[in-house]
Amino acid sequence: KRASETGLSCIAICDHDCVDGIKPAISAASQYGIEVIPGIELTAERHGREVHILGYFIDIEDKAFLKKLMEIRQIRVERIYKMVDKLKGAGLSLDPEKVFKLSGDGSVGRLHLAHALYKEGLISSVNEAFKWYIGDTGPCYVKGFKLKPEEAVETILKVGGIPVMAHPYTMGGDKLLLELIKVGLRGVEAYHPDNHKGIRKHFVEIAEEFGLVVTGGSDCHGAGKERILMGTVMVPYDIVERLKEEKARMGPRD
Repeated sequence: KRASETGLSCIAICDHDCVDGIKPAISAASQYGIEVIPGIELTAERHGREVHILGYFIDIEDKAFLKKLMEIRQIRVERIYKMVDKLKGAGLSLDPEKVFKLSGDGSVGRLHLAHALYKEGLISSVNEAFKWYIGDTGPCYVKGFKLKPEEAVETILKVGGIPVMAHPYTMGGDKLLLELIKVGLRGVEAYHPDNHKGIRKHFVEIAEEFGLVVTGGSDCHGAGKERILMGTVMVPYDIVERLKEEKARMGPRD
């Protein structure tokens, strides 16, 4: 509905380490004539720095893939318990079930934890949770399990997807991007709320040089992150067509 109201004709569902929202989205989108690209955003790490690898047009029925995601999800659950325990030590007592209720069947993360803290009146805003407690340098932060970026690229390729480096400007820049091209990366996210015009131009030029697909979007995480709501970054439809061409070029899976 939000996509329709914003004037979008196509959206990609790329939740972190989870595909549960794709089928419901496709069903709902059909009512509004919205095209949905099945995708994912795999969380990886290189030298202590988080890296996100997007996968477009993935096979969401692949059993080995779903098993891997389930294992990652369980690790995320355990991480929430550990952070809740640390928060208790900091004077913020929270029932972890409040967090899991917010995440539902999806992949639980820090944003759900922040919302739970806010809903229980333990903090004055969602941002406060990240600023003072569970941000990357916060006292209640617990490091999560991360794939290697190369593993994330390989995983997406195995399920017939197009691996794309998400917001590379904040994820290691050119060096990592060039390394991942060697192992099968097919695209780069140039259009993103964090990318000003000069950064977009830079990554478009890299994409042209190495024959990569250029992608983009709002990186919408829902109402908890108002700055990046759906539709805040409008991407031309020819980018979708280019993705489809790349998918066809890759051919059928082995």
